[in-house]
Amino acid sequence: MMGRALAEARLGRPSPNPNVGAVVARDDQVIAVGHHERAGMDHAEVVALREAGDAARGATLYVTLEPCNHHGRTPPCVDVIIRSGIKRVVVGLRDPNPHVQGGGVEVLQAAGIEVESGVRAADAKLLIEPWIKYVTVGLPYIKLKIAVSLDGRIATRTGASKWVTGMEARAKVHELRAQCDAVMVGVGTVVADDPQLTVRDAQGANPIRITLDSKLRMAPTAVLATTAHEVPTWVLTTPEAPEALERALSAQGVEVIRVARTSEGRVDVSSAFRALAQRGIVKLLIEGGAELAGSVLASRLADELHVFIGPLLLGPRGRPGAVDWAGPSTPAEAPRIIDPKWELCGRDAYVHGVVSYPNAR
Repeated sequence: MMGRALAEARLGRPSPNPNVGAVVARDDQVIAVGHHERAGMDHAEVVALREAGDAARGATLYVTLEPCNHHGRTPPCVDVIIRSGIKRVVVGLRDPNPHVQGGGVEVLQAAGIEVESGVRAADAKLLIEPWIKYVTVGLPYIKLKIAVSLDGRIATRTGASKWVTGMEARAKVHELRAQCDAVMVGVGTVVADDPQLTVRDAQGANPIRITLDSKLRMAPTAVLATTAHEVPTWVLTTPEAPEALERALSAQGVEVIRVARTSEGRVDVSSAFRALAQRGIVKLLIEGGAELAGSVLASRLADELHVFIGPLLLGPRGRPGAVDWAGPSTPAEAPRIIDPKWELCGRDAYVHGVVSYPNAR
């Protein structure tokens, strides 16, 4: 039953809230299911209990995350559960949010409801890992995407980069975009490629499009700017960036956000990501370029790597690799995917997984 609740949870897109699923059952008979669809809408438990109606009395509620006992956009779920007549509640994961006061489990137990916690807790935690980072650290969960040739290049000696990988790999990238709240590139990528950064070759909503642009080099005629009224587009820049350039972008519908800068005058990535989290960005996909990817890895801020490798050679005079950074002193100090998953996307190789950063720098 918890497996059914976990599957149900994946159907929603409730960011910046966590994905939660619920099942109302009697013995091995499912009575009703529900999930948290969008932020501000009813929580999974409420949806399932409403569908179950009077049949919930004396039944068991399975829920992937501990029911809330606080007022947010919606009333506390524990109140609804108690009124429903549910006899037993099975919880996947206790709420890890440090800002929540008072546990829902204890309230349910005080009301005479039997509660069992920790059922498939590892799976329940994995489901909401991005949200856990968001509420505990105050930063988005970052997926870093890289596309390279067999010899590690991102473009030819003339700068041509379309396409290093094939259409199947590009469709997979569009799936990644649809899974995230926002997609980010550096301004160099905007100037060189004039990308759309929308979801076209997969199903799902467009993410917010974000550019790191220390000097506001993005032209008002760029695709990201001219379509900003259709797809939300943000530019993160420094306090010193010219106000005239900000006004030109704002006139197109681009939201310009000023954050702290580094001593070199560039956008400080840690400050940028914290600003995004404050605006409700939980899952962030970074697609490049090389300088941005290097900053993220050097700062140990990427949580996952998604690397696409095209079966072609671009030569030693091709553009540098996809990551521009000093890099580790030894292979033992290198960030790595700890449990890599390899796939084929058409003719391209695709490896992805959680990043591990060794202690030695």
